[in-house]
Amino acid sequence: MAKPILEIKNLNKDFKVKSKKALFAKPVSVRVLQDVSFQLLEGETLSIVGESGCGKTTLGRCIVRGMNATSGEVVYRTEGGEAVDFLKLKGAESKKFRKDVQMIFQDPYSSLSPRMSVYDIISEPLIANFKLPKSEVERKVSAIAEKTGLNVSYLKRYPHAFSGGQRQRIAIARALITQPRLIVCDEAVSALDVSIQAQIINLLKDLQEQYKITYIFISHDLSIVENISDRVAVMHLGKVVEMAGVDSMFKQPRHPYTEALLSAVPQPDPDLKKDRIVLEGEVPNPANPPSGCHFHPRCAYKTEKCVKEIPALRDIGDNHMAACHYAEQLTLRGARHER
Repeated sequence: MAKPILEIKNLNKDFKVKSKKALFAKPVSVRVLQDVSFQLLEGETLSIVGESGCGKTTLGRCIVRGMNATSGEVVYRTEGGEAVDFLKLKGAESKKFRKDVQMIFQDPYSSLSPRMSVYDIISEPLIANFKLPKSEVERKVSAIAEKTGLNVSYLKRYPHAFSGGQRQRIAIARALITQPRLIVCDEAVSALDVSIQAQIINLLKDLQEQYKITYIFISHDLSIVENISDRVAVMHLGKVVEMAGVDSMFKQPRHPYTEALLSAVPQPDPDLKKDRIVLEGEVPNPANPPSGCHFHPRCAYKTEKCVKEIPALRDIGDNHMAACHYAEQLTLRGARHER
């Protein structure tokens, strides 16, 4: 049985926001991550999905310390079994483990420095984390370029000379060069054409098998998520509202928000009729969230209990977690249930 490589415990992130209307008003604290907790098993792919603004990218950046969380724990387990809380590490302490956790960013155009050659971009993490002779650095860069489908003769070129798919391969090579155990993929294929998306997804899966990498795959494209994931976590307004194995999630969602998201997935069969669930109303303001269940203003199944009580994320069977008072009553995707 796979062991946990990462454990997120009660992770919170607040941003200070100033009012545009009141010039001298004090900044308001907005909580964009609320008590996020989950375990990530070694070698698996956990996808995180949800609407824009739900906190997916913020969660990924907090995990890799791209930004500091307000509170909580990000516990990383080394190959020797040592538990290390990333949020408590400072300076040289964090550098020791930084090579083990890398990130692939969403935009292959802005995430690569136009002033650096491809060789410099890929070799930078290697030089920053290891003391290696120049010949060894060159060997490792050439080897990882070949693994990711990059022509070695292109290493002296600059990012502007490449297409979006090639740039994303450069970003993947940069993330892999330190031989990390965990990679956070933040919308790694969303800016690419569909045919290029398939190439990058297949590349990520092949590299995972070869190097035993663990992925956190952040995406809003549920078709890709279904193809690449072992488990899926659904986020809404900074909270994880459902988490389950990919088959269980797509066959029988247990949260109304997940049900609505899955009903919007396009189907290749034009004759297949679906019961599309259209959510009414606006996305709640995280600065002033609704009472009780934060999804209740747009939920077709809400009751008085939903308005008053916050549902806990709980196991409803077969390691399927859902934060809904009536999760057991939700039937097949797109179907309505009665309360």
